Amino acid sequence: MAPAAHAARSSLLDVRASSWGVLLRTSVIGLTAFVTLVDLFATQAILPSLAHAYDVTPAAMGFAVNASTMGMAVAGLAVAFFSRRIDRRSGILVSLAVLSVPTALLSVAPDLTTFTMLRIAQGLCMASAFTLTLAYLGEEFGAAEARGAIAAYVTGNVGSNLIGRLISACIADQFGLASNFLFFAALNLAGAVLVYFTIARTARTQPSRPLASSPFAAWAEHLRNPQLRAAFGIGFCILFAFIGTFTYVNFVLVWPPLSLGMMEIGLVYFVFLPSIVTTPLAGLVVARFGTQPTAWGSLTLAAVGLPLLLLPSLSAVLIGLMLVGVGTFFAQATATGFVGRAATGDRGSASGIYLACYFLGGLVGTAILGQVFDRLGWAACVAGILASLAVAALLAARLIIPGTHSAPEADRVIPVASTANGSTFGDSR
Repeated sequence: MAPAAHAARSSLLDVRASSWGVLLRTSVIGLTAFVTLVDLFATQAILPSLAHAYDVTPAAMGFAVNASTMGMAVAGLAVAFFSRRIDRRSGILVSLAVLSVPTALLSVAPDLTTFTMLRIAQGLCMASAFTLTLAYLGEEFGAAEARGAIAAYVTGNVGSNLIGRLISACIADQFGLASNFLFFAALNLAGAVLVYFTIARTARTQPSRPLASSPFAAWAEHLRNPQLRAAFGIGFCILFAFIGTFTYVNFVLVWPPLSLGMMEIGLVYFVFLPSIVTTPLAGLVVARFGTQPTAWGSLTLAAVGLPLLLLPSLSAVLIGLMLVGVGTFFAQATATGFVGRAATGDRGSASGIYLACYFLGGLVGTAILGQVFDRLGWAACVAGILASLAVAALLAARLIIPGTHSAPEADRVIPVASTANGSTFGDSR
């Protein structure tokens, strides 16, 4: 290969020798994570405006907005099934480019049914890009480099929850709902360009181990594992609680006595700022204290924040939201890390099942808690969220890998990336 051609095949991600190269690589990974998932929860910040525009109830609009989780659940299983047959680089690039299409079409969606279908299409593209990126990172970096790469990906994903919601609220308030979706479509395309000049130009990596003879056999093995079943259930409960909180609290914020405007709602989501700092530390905490104590502590922290959401005080609600965010993100990181360790084979398919359960929990939570919110009010909705966290805490009792005796040292493994959208990344071998 000619020197020029070789240079064209190089990537920013290949620069590892210097501190500048590490910083550049970290920035690319974080930005890729950000543009991949920024559409997922950004629309929640404008839920009241969308409900008014389509003249529907909070429950109906909440379900439509969070229908993207249905697409993500389906795509998570599909990518896990076909993972080794898909070129990660081109798959990520195509997924982000195609994502811009349903995002742009949301600006002209004529009715709620069309809006819902477009959100499902967004979910399919986001989950494809996300899971393929995680697979790429697992194959691209060795154990020594994995911690920094994972921390960057976690930070980019958590940051998308904060910055995406803030941008969405600001643009919708200043320029209208249609402009909001067009802006995010442009951001999707910018993400595809970023991937083209970085990830898509790296040399193709080879899987470390061939697939089992049948993906279904691997899935059956995972589902027979009681520890993995518990982790899958915890993932379901975590997004059930997270989406229930951060979907319907938007209506509480705009109603009396809080009566916030659209711009003010955007600023509310600075409550995710602490999570950007705390979530990447989950691997270290698990290594020090073990999986069970970390999971229970995280879920308890989230539960402590729930009563504050019922008080007629903005400061109390903000503290409550911050605690719920930190607790659920940390619990998610703990559970996803456990999946990577508990799976006895084909960890990619175990992650796919976990991802599907996680997003299914979000969809079910939106539907059930939406009806509770419409019929019984916010207090009953918060009670349902608390019940979900309690079930997750009960399931956490099973988070012990046989033979480890729950010793913290047994959890000293490569950290696992976790996000509000629930993907996992660890040693994929």
